[in-house]
Amino acid sequence: MTGSGPTEVPAGAFEQQRERLVAVAYRMLGSRVDAEDAVQEAWIRLARQDAAAIDNLAGWLTTVAGRVCLDVLRSRRTRAELSYDDRLPELVVTVDGGAAPEDDAMLADSVGLALLVVLDTLTPTERLAFVLHDMFAVPFAEIGEITGRSADAAKMLASRARRKVRGTPLPEEEPRRRRAVVDAFLAAARNGDFEGLVRVLDPQVTWRTFHPQGVVTTVGAAEVAGPVLRGARAMTSVLPVLVDGEPGFVAWGANGKVLGVVACTVVDGRIVELSTVSDRKRLDAVDLPARPE
Repeated sequence: MTGSGPTEVPAGAFEQQRERLVAVAYRMLGSRVDAEDAVQEAWIRLARQDAAAIDNLAGWLTTVAGRVCLDVLRSRRTRAELSYDDRLPELVVTVDGGAAPEDDAMLADSVGLALLVVLDTLTPTERLAFVLHDMFAVPFAEIGEITGRSADAAKMLASRARRKVRGTPLPEEEPRRRRAVVDAFLAAARNGDFEGLVRVLDPQVTWRTFHPQGVVTTVGAAEVAGPVLRGARAMTSVLPVLVDGEPGFVAWGANGKVLGVVACTVVDGRIVELSTVSDRKRLDAVDLPARPE
């Protein structure tokens, strides 16, 4: 077939924007599936438009995808209770340093479990303003158009969200330094070194364990160290991995089954957040690396 149909030209331009749009939607929704759906909806709406009438395709697509994400976030807020799967973000687990090429873009644009938990405390408009402005440098005027507010109101939304997450969400540290902290944590845990464990934990470290029945939260270095040491006794194999871009590890027990997946958020040389997924049904649904020999 020759010639250009009404959707062929925008299709090519849209594909150039897809990776960025998925990254934006994923940070707002915390789910790769929902992010892909939001971007697909943006494509459907684009296909209905006269592409020649759109001056700034990237901005137009960001606005449409943002509105779709905002609708999804608002829909979630109207539910009486969030399900386990809604509370728990997607798990993208890859061997640290050995990600498959097709995973590189998603891992580079992913958000750690800890930040997604914090973002869930924001209102939908706060979350959208924070993600679009602080993470993707979208002007407040454009954010205002998406939320139906003025640029000044959008700026206030982002400022309020910023205060809630207490500054920059993920300090820019050298990945190897963060991995070294997690390695020190693992070594102390497996050696039964309580003091060594406390040294790599922030005094107010938060440990969240995700269960189908809810989320168990423990706060404090000493309070976290004790259960970690007890749990480490059951670990026979450990593999360093990236969990949604965060340094972490997968642990196996004596029976060869996975005990859990752990993600760590490291700030200034200490672990400030631990997130553990140990639910068997959830783990079975995740594409995990093979157990080390």
